Order: sequence, then structure tokens, then C-alpha cells
Amino acid sequence: MKKTSLAIALLSILPLAAHAQTNVTIYGIADASVGREDTDAPGVGARTVISSGTQSTSRIGFRGTEDLGNGLKALFNFEAGLALDTGAQDAAGLFQRRAVVGLQGAFGTVTVGREYGPIAAVVQASDPLGHGFYGSNLGSFGANRLTRRLSNSVNYKSESIAGFTGLAAYSAGERNESEPSGDLAGAALEYRNGPVYVGAGYQRVERLATGDDKEFAFGAGLTFGAFEVRGSYSEADLTGPNNEFKYLILGGNYTLGANKFFVAAHQQRQEAGNGRGKGFTLAYSYTLSKRTNLYSTYARVNNNGTGNFGLTSAGGTFAPPATAFGADPSVFNVGVRHSF
Repeated sequence: MKKTSLAIALLSILPLAAHAQTNVTIYGIADASVGREDTDAPGVGARTVISSGTQSTSRIGFRGTEDLGNGLKALFNFEAGLALDTGAQDAAGLFQRRAVVGLQGAFGTVTVGREYGPIAAVVQASDPLGHGFYGSNLGSFGANRLTRRLSNSVNYKSESIAGFTGLAAYSAGERNESEPSGDLAGAALEYRNGPVYVGAGYQRVERLATGDDKEFAFGAGLTFGAFEVRGSYSEADLTGPNNEFKYLILGGNYTLGANKFFVAAHQQRQEAGNGRGKGFTLAYSYTLSKRTNLYSTYARVNNNGTGNFGLTSAGGTFAPPATAFGADPSVFNVGVRHSF
């Protein structure tokens, strides 16, 4: 009788134990291309390259949620970048793409760890090249430009209310009190209503004692049938004179069956020396299945006499040597992307 009662008690607990289990998903993207790069720099010839992550950064990730009841969930996400051409992990760190834990409920989502900043959401949603291919507005981010990912951060994203979503973040610089804190604070507001997208974001970084760096991004998009038009403007105003950087992109794409055509015009400007680079991108994607596609890209930048700008894809930036002012880099490639 005691054994029977014990068995019944254990069986009654099983649904509760199953309810508390974390659902874990392993996912990733494998993206590689063969290309021809030409920096146009004096004395430097074109070269053939094998590249990883032209349309989408090659990666592997782990994400999961646990239902805590009453509409509350725990969540985590660890995502690592890797180079398919060499097999090496991302130089910035193992899980540098994203490493967070948090809670999600009717109040929205709160995450802690290494997370995308509020501005990153706006820039991604308004990229006519889908945040990939050479010439993408990923060129807005980097050293002396806007900040894309935030380490040591606490982040909040609201639920959608009448199409509006708010984002906020604080990233601790973790410096001594005698130094500029290195802290970053930012916020963004997005609006989505059917085919319409509009977003704007602002971030402020206490980098130097002489003042704060200021970052701003605005983006918009419209989908009508098989056509999509998107564009964004990004600006980083670093502490000190003549340190402003601007990035503007406008373009669209058209889907015809398994075929997708992309076109974009982009301009970069550095206040110091009045450097400017105007360029364009033509890209094509052919869908083989839900998870696999082929693609091809041609992109070019025309720099003025003080410009030294390159082209940024999901996998990195291709640019002339630092001293080759006025060089006009171009790239052509063909690749394959598979997601799992």
C-alpha cells in the first residue's frame, strides 16, 4: 500500500517537473563566399578571397526559455560568431555576439549581460540590404562610430502598445571613480503598423573627462506588395572638435518567386578632413529552400581626395590601406548561406 501511494505521489509530481523544464534550442548560420576584392590603392593589386559571413555572420547559438507561470518566463541566449574560411572563433570573444539572461512578462523583457544597444535595433530594421551584403549600414558601427553591442549591460524592451515599442539600456564602464565612468545610456522608440516602420534611437557615452560621445540613428521602411523601401541615417559625435561621423543609406528590394533583388546607395562622411565616400550595392539572392539560398553582390565606394572609406558586410569591412586616400574600393562575390 505504501509503495502504491508513493508511486501515485511521484506520478502526480511529473507534470509539474515537466512544466518547469527549460526549452533549449541550438541554432546557427553557415555563410561563405568566393570573391574578388580591389582596394584601388596605388601598387596594390586585386585579390581572390574566401570570406565568411557576407550576407549573415556565421554563428552558432543556444537559447531557451522556462515558463515560470502567471505569464512570466525566464530566458537566456548565448551566441558565438565563427569564421567559416578558417574555422576560427570570433576574435572579440567566444559569445561576444550575445550573452544574456533575463525575464519576460506582461511588463516587457529585461536582460542582463552582453546585449545589442537600442540604436542597433533601429539600424537593423531600416537596412535595405537586410543587414548583410557589402555596403550594409553595419558600416555605421565600429571604432569612432556608433556602438552596436553593450557589455556589462541591463536592458529593457517593452511590449508593443498601439504599434509602439520602447527600448532602454545602461552599460557600466566599470572604471574607478577617479576616471570618466565609461558608462553608456541609451533609448529608442520604434513604430510598426503593417507595412510601415519608423524608429529612432539615442545613446550617450561618458568616454572622456572633457565630454560625452553622442550617438543618434533614425530609420524608416515601407513594404508594398513584393517591393520594400528602407533607409537610415546614423551619426556619431565624439568628444572633441571635428570628430563627427555620418552614415546614410537608402535602397530597396524586390521579390519575384525564389528571386530577390537588392539595390542601395550609401554615403559616409568624416568631419575631420571632410572625407566623403559615396557608393552603391547591387545584390541578388536565390532561395533553394526555407533554410538555404545562393547570393551574389557587387559593391563600390568612390572616395573624395580625403576619403578612406570601405564597404562593410555582415562578416566584416573591406577597405583600402589607411594611407590610400582617394582610393575607390570595389568587391564582387558569390556565396551560399544555410541556417539551422
